[in-house]
Amino acid sequence: MRTEPHADARGDFARSYCSEEFRAAGIDLDIVQINISRNAKRGTLRGMHFQGEPVPDPKLVRCTRGRIFDVALDLRPDSDTFCHSEYTILSPELQNAIFVPPGCAHGFLTLEDNCEIEYLMGAPYVADLAHGVRWDDPAFDIDWPHAPALMSDRDASYPDFSAEI
Repeated sequence: MRTEPHADARGDFARSYCSEEFRAAGIDLDIVQINISRNAKRGTLRGMHFQGEPVPDPKLVRCTRGRIFDVALDLRPDSDTFCHSEYTILSPELQNAIFVPPGCAHGFLTLEDNCEIEYLMGAPYVADLAHGVRWDDPAFDIDWPHAPALMSDRDASYPDFSAEI
C-alpha cells in the first residue's frame, strides 16, 4: 500500500494510517504498540518472525530511513496462499508500507546502511508466543536479492518448516 501525498512548494504531506480507510479495505488493525528497528549495516536480515495463537500479531510495516527488501509469508494452514510470500521494496521515497496479517511471518533484508523500520502493531508482544521460520527454507522459495551478511543466531538456527508449528 502507498500513501497519497499532497505536495506544494513546502514539500508534501501524507496520511500513513487511517482506521476508516483500512477497515474499508478489509484490514482491521487496532494499534496497541509501535516498534522501531534500527539497522546499521547493509545485508542485515531480521526474520522470519511471527507470534502464535492466542495472540497473533498483525502489523503495518514502513521503512522510515534507508531501503529494505520486506517479506510477508502466509503460514495460515487454511489459507489459499499458505506457504506463499509477498515481497516488496520499502523506502521513505516510495512512501509505501506492507500490512502483515495475523498468522503470517515477517522479515526483511536491509539494502543499504542505516535503515530504520517502524512497525504499527495490532497485538502486544508475548515472548512465549514468539516463533520463526528459516529465512532460506526451500519450502517457501523466497527470492531474496542476496544472502544476508548479518543476522541473529536465533534467526540463523530456525529448523526446517513444519505445518505443526
